[in-house]
Amino acid sequence: MRGLRRWWHDTAGGLPATFWYLWTGLLINRAGAFALLFLSLYLTEARGASEALAGTVVGAYGAGGAVGVLLGGVLADRWGRRATLLAAHLGAAALMAALAFSQHLVLIAVLAALVGVVHSMPSPAFVAAIVDVVPEHRRSRAFNLQFWAFNLGMAVAALLAGVLAEASFMALFLVDAAATLAAAAVIAAKVPETLTRPPAGRERPSRRRSGLRTALTDRTFLVFVALTFVLAVLTMQTSTIMPLAMRADGLGPSAYGVVVALGGALIVVGQLFVPRLIDRHRTDRVLALSTSLLAAGFGALALADALPVYLVAAVVWTVGSMLAAPPNAQINADLAPPELRARYQSVFYLTFPAASFVAPTVGGVSLQYLGDWHWLIVGAVGLLAAGGHLLAGPSRQRRVAALRAAAPPRVPQRLPG
Repeated sequence: MRGLRRWWHDTAGGLPATFWYLWTGLLINRAGAFALLFLSLYLTEARGASEALAGTVVGAYGAGGAVGVLLGGVLADRWGRRATLLAAHLGAAALMAALAFSQHLVLIAVLAALVGVVHSMPSPAFVAAIVDVVPEHRRSRAFNLQFWAFNLGMAVAALLAGVLAEASFMALFLVDAAATLAAAAVIAAKVPETLTRPPAGRERPSRRRSGLRTALTDRTFLVFVALTFVLAVLTMQTSTIMPLAMRADGLGPSAYGVVVALGGALIVVGQLFVPRLIDRHRTDRVLALSTSLLAAGFGALALADALPVYLVAAVVWTVGSMLAAPPNAQINADLAPPELRARYQSVFYLTFPAASFVAPTVGGVSLQYLGDWHWLIVGAVGLLAAGGHLLAGPSRQRRVAALRAAAPPRVPQRLPG
């Protein structure tokens, strides 16, 4: 029993109530965010769209996501975290309900793009709010729990989506909207504004000139973003290129489902044990190790021709993903000036829509013309990124130390609600 209490303290102890309400809102939101998983199937089966047109509509959702993540970062630093989260959730619920009753394909495409915007807006605000309220020495645990909740919610969403899609596509969208409203209710009732502001008359003059441009010209931060982009491209192989490779090896969709399910199960079961493994180690070394595991896992697919090999490789790259999640979020938070925290988050989160475009576009050509050499190249790029983390680590540490020394003490502004 003592060992269990110690594990719980190491994993989730010392986190404020506001964090747990944010965590609950994220879990509810992700568990209900399943309508877009079946959007392409809905378009082809219920609305008679061609596969090409369905792909274009889904692409509009992704394009909206790139806009939304930047907009969310700017608004979270200007309006506040709580206001941005509420606006995004309420907007998403309304748009999802509109999708449920829309029949014209052009209107559906426009709504899908707008849903992409409001679905991506909360990400910078969520992370910035977590950084605002969680003590620095507990942030790694908080980000680990955030990653776990996201994946647990997505696993629940995948199970519910199949059941609802069999019953009614309209129900799929309406239940999604209801879950989004439930998450908004938790935030409205329990999450105060966490954005810190200097006292009136003491704003820094430089702040007027600060914005996204500051993040986009911060070399130390951009090196970290570039390395994260490589990690995202590696991770995207599972949903973009690996299914094609498995089909070429004579393995069907059910085999692909087994590989993906194994990765999800490992994250749900094992992610809570990650903090005790990595807390005493430097973040650059943890990221170098995690990226190396991703490189090894995907590089091993050059030799894969049967399901057991794919399963072993999936274990390797999933462990790499699990180890990478907390330090990635921690470094991202540490490198951001407090007054630009959400803007930095938005630039960081751009790596994921960018990777979702690059991975299938470049990877498809690479797999077609290079065959199994594609996986060796992916592995080599991952190893180069691992080395990049080791080289960039000291400069990141110096930058974080300078920011901590310069940061004035601030008191969170708590608004009613």
